[in-house]
Amino acid sequence: MKFQYHLPVNLVFGKGSVAQIGDIAGNYGKKALIVTGCNSTKKSGLLDRVIGYLKASSIESVVFDKVKQNPLTTTAEEAAAMAKENECEVVVGLGGGSIMDCAKATAFLSVNSGNINDYIFGRQIGTEALPIILVPTTCGTGSEGNGFAVLTNPDTGDKKSLRCNAIVAKASIIDSECIMTMPKSILASVGFDALCHSMEAYISKIGQPMTDMMSLEGMKLIGQYLVPLYKGENSTEAWDAISWASTLGGMVINNAGVTLPHGMEHPASGLKNIVHGKGLASLTPVITEATIASCSLENKEKYAEISRCIGGKDETDCVSKLNELLANLDLSLTLSDLGITEADVNWMAENCMKVSAAGVANHPVEFTQDQIAELYRKAL
Repeated sequence: MKFQYHLPVNLVFGKGSVAQIGDIAGNYGKKALIVTGCNSTKKSGLLDRVIGYLKASSIESVVFDKVKQNPLTTTAEEAAAMAKENECEVVVGLGGGSIMDCAKATAFLSVNSGNINDYIFGRQIGTEALPIILVPTTCGTGSEGNGFAVLTNPDTGDKKSLRCNAIVAKASIIDSECIMTMPKSILASVGFDALCHSMEAYISKIGQPMTDMMSLEGMKLIGQYLVPLYKGENSTEAWDAISWASTLGGMVINNAGVTLPHGMEHPASGLKNIVHGKGLASLTPVITEATIASCSLENKEKYAEISRCIGGKDETDCVSKLNELLANLDLSLTLSDLGITEADVNWMAENCMKVSAAGVANHPVEFTQDQIAELYRKAL
């Protein structure tokens, strides 16, 4: 057995740990660009608190607050221009996955010239970025634990990751107090995204013992705590567990990658700007059913383990348990519910092969472009 696991991120985990951000940021510079969204961190007071913590450590900050869901390459370019204009030395990402991804891309573009799409598609290579500190305010993408930044090109609809070790955060502060204010609808979608990360890394052809171990732990925690949290439980234990599960999901895909559910979802949300977790909810059961029907005995056993993590017995009830979980989260959705039509299918299937080639290749069963189109149709 041979494998390699490398992920140089400093995880600062625990309730109240965001108060350390000034001390941590001070190791990397005296002026920070805070990348955040339009509303939530302002309404919760978290943005003002972080500005205060930085100021107490003699760190000046400027705020870029224009990031929206499914962040655009152009938004990252605008933020990077602000970082350069203000001579920022460190980038703080304060928010959910979209914001953290945009913060990473901002840090990258602040020191690398050229078109970001060339870096995303591997036509150009960058090995440096401004130091990054991330504070997640949702528990789903796991962006705090990897070197990915998912961006959408508004001109082409291509939704694809910028990937490099330079955008692994110097420190990620995972403080469950920072996620407790998110609406339950967001908890449902990001929680399912976190589950999909661990599921997909677990079945990936490039998975390995370390990622398998972490994936199983992440799935078990989500299976135990996500629905109770959504239904109203509010214990620190539950919030810590789901935060850790999210981070684990981000870490495992850094090494094992994602597979077909994410591969097929990215064209859908790139085209229609749908909520990522909702797109996954509409696609994952359909893809899982088709995969179990055709995969090897070894992979059937992996689906059996997935099922057991969410309350099932083996691969035969994996799909029904996924659907039950989604029903409990009010995420029983089709692509049609999200605005996708038959007319979109061929473009999405073609785009999937373009932007998600690695995810298609990592999947335990090989699906052609025509077969992917049929899976989209079944999910309508």
